[in-house]
Amino acid sequence: MEYTTLGRTGMEVSRICLGCMSFGTSDWRDWVLDPDESRPIIDRAIDLGINFFDTANMYSNGESERVLGKALDGHRNQMVVATKGFFQMDEDDPNSGGLSRKAIEQELQASLDRLGMETVDLYQTHRWDDGTPIEETLRALDDAVRRGKTRYIGTSSMWSHQFAEALHTSDSVGLEQFATMQNHYNLLYREEEREMLPLCKKQNIGVIPWSPLARGYLTRPHEEFDATVRGQSDTYAQQHPYFDGNGREINERVQEIAAQKDVTMAQIALSWLLHKDWVDAPIVGTTSVEHLEAAVEALDISLSESDIDWLEAPYETVPVSGHE
Repeated sequence: MEYTTLGRTGMEVSRICLGCMSFGTSDWRDWVLDPDESRPIIDRAIDLGINFFDTANMYSNGESERVLGKALDGHRNQMVVATKGFFQMDEDDPNSGGLSRKAIEQELQASLDRLGMETVDLYQTHRWDDGTPIEETLRALDDAVRRGKTRYIGTSSMWSHQFAEALHTSDSVGLEQFATMQNHYNLLYREEEREMLPLCKKQNIGVIPWSPLARGYLTRPHEEFDATVRGQSDTYAQQHPYFDGNGREINERVQEIAAQKDVTMAQIALSWLLHKDWVDAPIVGTTSVEHLEAAVEALDISLSESDIDWLEAPYETVPVSGHE
């Protein structure tokens, strides 16, 4: 396993972050694994040297956090655990979502209880809250750091001007700053290269992209995607512009390079991300030990500049996606 410093936090994290959206209960999504199926994957991740795990309160309505917390029992001090809050958790409680002080304090504590932890390493805002002033959100997060509920704070997909406003607000009033950005970024969605990623690089923000495999579309030929359980049931994937911007041609080029190097398409897509200087650790979700092992092996794949240029060449501008 390779490790890197996560932005300016000083924490050393594995270059592969295990995303835990696929762990919890199949009652939430058809493709999600139940606890007994999830545990072997987390155990194998630890064996492979992965020390970075990302979950969220909304994943399986909290069950993902419970599964992860139990799996990491006995390993806690060696691991970097991240979770997120924003989406409403209780339809009868409007304050169970958003980024008000009340929501942050109660939902962070609920996450800690499910994880079985007193402190989480990284607490992230899952989206931007138009209904709450950013200073209130940042003051609540700053207090969470000072009370020892979280060591660092991070955020996720938003407009670059919003992120710049948040960083400026923290700096101007002396509050804890967002240390990480979890944004939507892969070979088929590169709009983040225009503003967000250069901003993160300038501010030394840790970048941990979500959906590095385009919800599975970069793991198999175009014509096979709809045959998968996730391809048929993940309506969220269909909302993203993976089929626009010459997505099918990029998919075919990933196939060709994978065949040339005798590796999988997923490994080529991950290797492309790992070659990007502004990426610290892609967040990889998986439903099998074999796919996890293949993801780790992607660290050993070398892509030449001509390989990268050829993979990127067909890309065209697509609608911004992921901020909603």
